[in-house]
Amino acid sequence: MPASIDLACGRCGTPCFRPWWRGRIAGSPAIELGCTAGASLPPLDKMVVEVVPVMISFLLAAVVLTADQGSAVQVRIPDEPGLKSVHVVWREENVPAFRAGDTWTTILGVDLDATPGRHPAEAVMMMGDGRVEKREINIEVSEKKFPVSRLTVSRRFVELSKADLERAGREAKETQTIYARITTDIVPDEPFIVPIPGATGRNFGVRRVLNGKPRAPHSGADLHAKTGTPVHATNRGRVVLAKSLFFTGNTVILDHGLGIDSLYAHLSRIDVKPGEMVGNGQIIGLAGATGRVTGPHLHWAMRVQGARVDPFSLVP
Repeated sequence: MPASIDLACGRCGTPCFRPWWRGRIAGSPAIELGCTAGASLPPLDKMVVEVVPVMISFLLAAVVLTADQGSAVQVRIPDEPGLKSVHVVWREENVPAFRAGDTWTTILGVDLDATPGRHPAEAVMMMGDGRVEKREINIEVSEKKFPVSRLTVSRRFVELSKADLERAGREAKETQTIYARITTDIVPDEPFIVPIPGATGRNFGVRRVLNGKPRAPHSGADLHAKTGTPVHATNRGRVVLAKSLFFTGNTVILDHGLGIDSLYAHLSRIDVKPGEMVGNGQIIGLAGATGRVTGPHLHWAMRVQGARVDPFSLVP
């Protein structure tokens, strides 16, 4: 679960933007935050806050955060009087935040091939009186060592006909168009869940070498499942694709808002239609072995603003 901090200000007693707070986060040394109502601020640009596990929650006063390649970063911004809307500029995209109680929340994606190092973001806060306030956010991306899988498979899995290549190319463009959208009329306001309760399979990011040739890294998690096992929506969302694709067979993609999409592949049956709204945990189909696979399982993948992230990094 994301770490949390008491936002009450110990000096002015008001919901000021940088409440005075002293304490420890995830075993890090003591830190001290300033108060906008009075005392001078400490050198916040020198402060680094590390929070584990991968999904990160933070105060805007903590300007540097760490995240692994291929992870989801949860941004939580305290509400303020007069605050009308919030979005975060990340990788040249405007990612909206939604308000739940006294907090604005959004989720950012760090791709599994993101360059290690510091990546800037910016929180843009629109006030009711027309003012716009901006706060700098920096995410320090750490390199993650993914395992390498070397397999020898039938030539039909690695050598495609011209017709198959053309079909796969068309479908890739179609899914990339879906992942490029950031919708604002849906928000994932419930916790994400594993689509097959209790299922295991954490091979996200594995570098695959087939018949001696490097292939794209594995961008999802393969969950062990027998044909016919019910597959549940990881969160509420809108069906944006429900059909057979060349590589992934019977496939469903759900749009959860904020630029977050989930994919469910190799289904033996699809139980939803494009445009349909589904609830968190609703059955969307049955696991199977359609597409280019050697046996039944569920390939579950998450894209966050197009970034390939470990789906388990979104699950509390």
